[in-house]
Amino acid sequence: MAISDEQLDQYRVEGIKVRVVRDILQINDVRGIVVAWDDEYVLIRRPNRRVVKLRRSYAIGPASEPRQAPVLDGAPFDLEDIGEPDDEND
Repeated sequence: MAISDEQLDQYRVEGIKVRVVRDILQINDVRGIVVAWDDEYVLIRRPNRRVVKLRRSYAIGPASEPRQAPVLDGAPFDLEDIGEPDDEND
């Protein structure tokens, strides 16, 4: 479920630093300030002043709170067993 316009506006107006959880790896999280958004995307200004365009379907919350689990199709994301590599593609 995408974050609401009201919540994004609150983060922007109050200057709250947010964390966007894109996948299971914490190193891939994006932290920054909400700059703008539309129906599909949100713009986050990172501390290095670069702007990142991300989908609103990612888990977005205050950076001061504990990390949320990534969400995929409305359900928490779990790692799948990818099995053994193919002999042809080793």
